[in-house]
Amino acid sequence: MDDPILDISGLSKTYKGGTVALAGVDLRIRKGEIFALLGPNGAGKTTLIGAVCGLLRPSGGTIEAFGLDVQRHWRQVRRRIGLVPQELAFDMFARVDHSVEYSRGMFGCPPSPARIEEVLRSLSLWDKRTAKIRELSGGMKRRVMIAKALSHDPELLFLDEPTAGVDVELRRDMWRQIGALRDAGTTIILTTHYIEEAQEMADRVGVIDKGKLLLVDDKAAIMAKLGSTEARILLTEPLAALPTALDGYPVSLENEGRTLVYRGGDGTGKGKREAAELIKTLVAQGIAFDEIDTRESSLEDIFVDLVERGEVAA
Repeated sequence: MDDPILDISGLSKTYKGGTVALAGVDLRIRKGEIFALLGPNGAGKTTLIGAVCGLLRPSGGTIEAFGLDVQRHWRQVRRRIGLVPQELAFDMFARVDHSVEYSRGMFGCPPSPARIEEVLRSLSLWDKRTAKIRELSGGMKRRVMIAKALSHDPELLFLDEPTAGVDVELRRDMWRQIGALRDAGTTIILTTHYIEEAQEMADRVGVIDKGKLLLVDDKAAIMAKLGSTEARILLTEPLAALPTALDGYPVSLENEGRTLVYRGGDGTGKGKREAAELIKTLVAQGIAFDEIDTRESSLEDIFVDLVERGEVAA
């Protein structure tokens, strides 16, 4: 990996009372990528973001952003980071444009009406610029939070559950906007409960649980390495037992011998090819079938399996 935009090493956080929120996390983020951090409630996602953004002090480890130590060069680093927290937090009686302008000024940036307009237009908020925030829908308020985070032109943007509480249509609209930010050069780290969100948007995915990173890899590599294939083949005539020609295939008989089930490819990425070879073998053996239903495991299947096992994937 080229010099990362964010380099986290051995990061730990233990709260008073002994609760371990982070347990030796190592993570390097590439410039210009969208990285999705997946994990159940209490896994450590928000604590990790808080440590990088200076909202809490880690118990141990180091964090470097843009080649600078976060604790020693806090002001320089924070100026280059944007954060959209889970909770909506702003003056509900402020105008939309005034709220975004205020955020820009908080980071020491000079006034720029043109930049504020550009940000508001990119998030479909320009027509709402004079509205008070309390008058907006939940989805529009979420967009204002993103506009505030973008107002000072951050190079690294954290989105903590960015589409929580918005409907499916608005969620997909926001995915497009986040993709446009990445295309413009912003590095994005998002946490999400929506597995579909990570599968749709992320270049790389990390799975965290109980303060430990269980897996970090390119999304495509995860799907190839840990994904599996299930093929359910409805046989024309039931089989009393598996023929010896199928020895070596991960297959079983269900539904009183009427359905041949293949489950394989886990850890190898060869499920589709092996399922195709199985079909050829059936044809060669004269075993007739009427229907084939094939399913590839999703990122959600992989995520659930990793969290249930609670072990770091190799």
